[in-house]
Parts: sequence; structure tokens; C-alpha cells
Amino acid sequence: MADSGTEKPLRKISEAFKELAVTLNSSSAETTSSSSVDLAVAPFSHACSLVSPLFGCLGIAFKFAELDYVAKVRDLGEASKSIGTLKEILDRDIEENCVKKAGSHSRNLLRVKRGLDMVKVLFEQILITEGNSLKDPASKAYAQVFAPHHGWVIRKAVAAGMYALPTKAQLLSKLNEDENSAKIQMEYYTAASAPVILFIDKLFLSKELGIDW
Repeated sequence: MADSGTEKPLRKISEAFKELAVTLNSSSAETTSSSSVDLAVAPFSHACSLVSPLFGCLGIAFKFAELDYVAKVRDLGEASKSIGTLKEILDRDIEENCVKKAGSHSRNLLRVKRGLDMVKVLFEQILITEGNSLKDPASKAYAQVFAPHHGWVIRKAVAAGMYALPTKAQLLSKLNEDENSAKIQMEYYTAASAPVILFIDKLFLSKELGIDW
């Protein structure tokens, strides 16, 4: 949850992902080979860690996501001490034949990417949904990103938790934003996170690993 006072979690998130997007765009501009484009693990895991408070602000419906996401981001942060880039994460796990094993850095990277995607869809839905309720935006984001990978028990628990979501006004208050400033930062994040999410998807697909496990 955001600290009281002047802490601006949304701004920190959008700025961090804008920097990642710039890195990807710069790498793409400097090379004609998509295989040469990469992201360093350290700034990526740091940017992802800034997203963690958002899940906490959404309450019990996304408690599973908060716990899962935070643990996996922490793992990537630890991995950054010995692994330079996201490609190296996959290459090492492929070499050790542990890509899809529980706890592998590659598996955790894929789960973190889904968390980023969920927040992106949530923001997109908030931006186009009138009123003060977050139920429709959150339900659509969950259905699009997480639900296909969850069993009936988790889906049922999340559906029940949707009735305990904060209102949009309560969420913005927790994030120390007004509606106009939040709109700008949400737009920044959705734009900047898109190439990052796409890069990770392409990375897994380029290694013929798929992205639906």
C-alpha cells in the first residue's frame, strides 16, 4: 500500500517502464537483428518491484496475485546479481533443462510478465470505464490475463473477492493521485509496458518455449 504524504507509486511505475521502453527502442534502432535486443535483469526487476503495491491496494481479490508476484519479482532481483539479461535467464535454464520447473527464473519471469499485463489491462479498462466502481475493469483484466491459467477454486475465490474491491476514488487516494494525474500516469504505463510485455512474449516464443504454461 502506498505511504501517506507525497509518495507517488504510479509516477514511479510509469517512469521506470518508460525507461525500459526507451532501452528496447534504442536497442532496436541500433541493430537490424531482433535477436540482439535485450533487457538487463536489474532495471527490469526494479521496475517490476514498483508495481507490487498496486496489487496490495486492490484488496483480497488480488491477494493471490500480490503474494505470487512479489515472491517472483524478488527471485528475479536475486538473479540479477549473477545474470545480466533476460535472454541469459532463458539460455541458462534451457541449458540446465529447468525452464518449466517450479521456481525456475524463466517460469518466474513469465509469471511476472502476466502481472504486468494484468495491470496494463486494468489501467486500460479504468481509463474507458465511467463511474466509481472497479469491478468491471478488474474482472475484465483478471478474465483476460489470469483466468485461463487458474483452476476453478482460484477463479471462484477471485470472483467473490471482486465484491470487496476498493472504489476508484479509494484506489486513487491510496496512490496519492487525483483523477487527472492518475489518468496521465496510467496512460504512460500502458504505453510503456506494451513493448516490454511484447518483448518477453517474443523472447519465449523465439526459444520455442510457448507462453501459455
